[in-house]
Amino acid sequence: MTPRDDRRLATLDVLADHVLANGLAGSSLKALAASAGTSDRMLVYYFETKDGLLTAVLTHIADRMMARMDAALAPGVRLPFGQLLVALRQGLRGPDLAPFMSLWVELAAGATRGVQPHLAVSGAVAVGFLAWVEGHLEPPPGQDGRELAALLLAAIDGMMLLDAVGLGEACDAATAAGAKLA
Repeated sequence: MTPRDDRRLATLDVLADHVLANGLAGSSLKALAASAGTSDRMLVYYFETKDGLLTAVLTHIADRMMARMDAALAPGVRLPFGQLLVALRQGLRGPDLAPFMSLWVELAAGATRGVQPHLAVSGAVAVGFLAWVEGHLEPPPGQDGRELAALLLAAIDGMMLLDAVGLGEACDAATAAGAKLA
């Protein structure tokens, strides 16, 4: 590894912490540089472009989130739809994962407008999360696990959006209804 690569890796955790705490809207190039104790020009040097910087930071954040999710529900543990929905709802609204979900809503909003790198990164994150859900879902006999995983992901994302606009009670009701599904 080159010194440039070393510095780049060393700053990712600091930059990720800043983005998780301040969101994308509060993460201008100058703000990110200040959080890392460097200049905006040096960040562009380390990451080649602003989009390269955001892609690296958002990918690092997604990797962190998946590691925390694996710690909460170990690989190989499989649950029926309703139980996995409840476990995800509880885990994703908890203090360990809630900042990731707030950022996810913001990232997805940018993706809906075609903003890059939001669109590319959110697509990759969604594919990874879908694979995670599919790996932890125990579908009923004769049911397609991939389809149910997509339904569960859609339910969770919808709940995160409702939470973001202050409709937590609706999310709780949806979770209770989903828990009854086999």
